Amino acid sequence: MTSTRPAPPFGRTLCAMITPFTATGTLDLDGAQRLAAHLVARGCDGLVLSGTTGESPTTTDEEKTRLVAAVREAVGGSAALVAGVGSADTRHTVELALAAGKAGADGVLVVTPYYSRPPQEAVAAHFRQVAEACGLPVMLYDIPGRTGTRIEPDTMIRLADHPGIVAVKDCSYDFFGTQKVLARTELAYYAGCDEHVLALYALGGAGCVSTVANAVPDVVAGIPAAFDAGDTGRAAALQRALVPLTEAMLEAGLPGTVTAKALLNRLGLPAGPVRAPLLPAGRETADGLLAAYQALTAGASRANASPADASTANASPIGASGLSGG
Repeated sequence: MTSTRPAPPFGRTLCAMITPFTATGTLDLDGAQRLAAHLVARGCDGLVLSGTTGESPTTTDEEKTRLVAAVREAVGGSAALVAGVGSADTRHTVELALAAGKAGADGVLVVTPYYSRPPQEAVAAHFRQVAEACGLPVMLYDIPGRTGTRIEPDTMIRLADHPGIVAVKDCSYDFFGTQKVLARTELAYYAGCDEHVLALYALGGAGCVSTVANAVPDVVAGIPAAFDAGDTGRAAALQRALVPLTEAMLEAGLPGTVTAKALLNRLGLPAGPVRAPLLPAGRETADGLLAAYQALTAGASRANASPADASTANASPIGASGLSGG
């Protein structure tokens, strides 16, 4: 039985794409175009640019705008582009959103204003002002662990009445609160935590904004695809197969930006260094990331090596995912 649900506003599998830099730390637009094309070719139907994973705190306004334009040129209309424009300043956020729209973004990701810790009425007013000013569909970004301020479920429910606010990237780690909003609104909920991709999708979520997809877009995209095809067992197996790599990338005591770039550099994909104050991953961490990646891809290779042996393929946790070593 195939599941049916409304078409999501920005695709189902969005990668929170890293921002490639050259060896000297300048913006690598050619690398960004090649990485974006690679991710889309391997299953991502949306890309989030200049999010936290994309090092938005240390890229300039001009760099953010140039990145959107370059990636739009590379992927054309084959993927939705959501530009991270959030800041602690409403006026600055509006300026970034307007620039992103002119550069070719399909929507904007707006994080809760951070550091100043505004009350809920101020949080709601911030999001409404951005939505009304920029004219692009808005994805709210709820990540209180970084911003210090939650978008409370009741605030989400009120904001859902605004026609320009259409989606949420959920990093709240409040699954019951998420269900409350899902039950009372039409907001498209995207899992912003890689360990929640299947769980939120099964509850009626729209998809995911994944950091791990920088390395294995095929596998991440396979989770909602299997679920939509009615193969919930395969969807669960794919989610479980991702655990070691997800743990290595997101539970290593380092930001996902650092681990994602370390792994992509090992794989020969465009990434480059991180910008200060971040520091690159050490060799031991990079070795562990590569080992987790290779174990995951080896499972796919074993499953695809002998097509006649159906029992072997069916026993693999990821089966014929089409995963490529990149």
